[in-house]
Formats: sequence, C-alpha cells, structure tokens
Amino acid sequence: MFNLTRCCVIRMLGIFAVGVLGPFALASYSQIPDEAVIHGIDSSVTSREQNLISYTVTEHYSVFRNQDKTQDKVQPAAQMTLKSTYQKDHGKSFAILNQSGSELLLKQVLGRVLDSERTVTQPANRGSALITSANYTMHVKGREVVDGRNCISLSIAPRQSAAYLFQGDLWVDAQDYSIVQLSGVTAKSPSVLVGPTQVARHYATIDGFPMATHATAISSSWLLGQTTIEIDYSGYQIQLRPAQ
Repeated sequence: MFNLTRCCVIRMLGIFAVGVLGPFALASYSQIPDEAVIHGIDSSVTSREQNLISYTVTEHYSVFRNQDKTQDKVQPAAQMTLKSTYQKDHGKSFAILNQSGSELLLKQVLGRVLDSERTVTQPANRGSALITSANYTMHVKGREVVDGRNCISLSIAPRQSAAYLFQGDLWVDAQDYSIVQLSGVTAKSPSVLVGPTQVARHYATIDGFPMATHATAISSSWLLGQTTIEIDYSGYQIQLRPAQ
C-alpha cells in the first residue's frame, strides 16, 4: 500500500509540474533549437517594421556623472524632457519640452545622443541597426522569467563593428519572440575620446508591438569621467498600417 501510494504521489507531482510549469519546468533538460527562435525573432522584427507607420512618445533623459551607487538619492547633473516623433519614411525628430542642469552635458552628451538617434532611424540606415540575424549572430542560452514574462535568452554578437550595434544578451518572449530586454556593450566607441558604452533597454508590448519603456547607457571619457544616462519613455501614441 505504501509503495502504491508513493508512486501515485510522485506521478501526481510530475503531472502538476508539466501541466502548470509547462516547458519552462523542463527547460534545463531540453535544448531549444536556435534556428526556430532566430526565425521567430526575424519575423517579429519584420512585422514591427512593416506595420509600425509612426508614433510619438515622451522621453525623459537624466544624466549622472561619476554616480555613487551606494547613495540612496543621486541628483542628475542634467535633465531633458522631449516629445519624440518617429515616422517610417523619415526617421525620428525631437521637440524639447524642458531642460535643466549642465549646459555642457545637455549639448555634448544629450545633443550627441539625439543626433545619433536621428541618423540611425533614417530609412537608409535603419535596416543595418535592427536586431535580426542579418546584423547579428545569435545563440540560444535557455529560458528565464524577465519582468514577469516567460522568455528565451540568447547571446548575440554583431556581424560588423558599428557604434549602434552591441554585443551581449537578448531576451525575447517565448510565445511571439518579441524583444523584452537587451543588455551589452557597443561594438564600437562613438569617439576616440569615449570608451565602449554599456547599454540596457526594457520593452513592453503596446498595441501588439515591443516599445521601449526604459533604457540605460553608461560610458567613460577623459573629459567627463563616467557618465550614466537614464531614459524613461511614456505616453505612446501609435499609428499602425491599416489591416488589409
């Protein structure tokens, strides 16, 4: 009787693990095929590019210098809030709503960030900056939960050296392969005066597509020392291609 009961209990626990936790409970015992995941990522990015016609979003930038992470509160050395507009056929444009703090940081740091965004989002350049297998080699690492979402994690490396590409880690939604988070180091420094930049970005699904909600960029230079930029995105207004 004891052995029978014990076997039943073990069997019930196994059914519970598979039924409730699903494939994530077995992730360490089964390999996720790279090709299927990479194809899913390419399809997700292509769908976003084809269907996202335009959007506006409020972006708030905070710049910190030589930030001491042990401090409870650190005041930014410069801040900027702007309205960003993306149009598929033109790229990004910006309207500054307010700004404060160091003029040097506003012009030399944030000014260059905005110039870079304008350049990389232009139609002629945008394709070479997308996170696709055309621009990156990708390798599946496993499964993780990120921001409460079941994700597949990958290591990625750029196929060419460019300041707008990075080497690091990518997390995509396990259901639709949309981007959830990225983290890494830029493949090329934007200037001989600035070292490699550590980047991180979080996304949320808005109107069916991944949109950035928070980003961080950390770099060092001989002039400014370590500089950290925090970006928060809010109030998306999105225009999609009409359904056919």
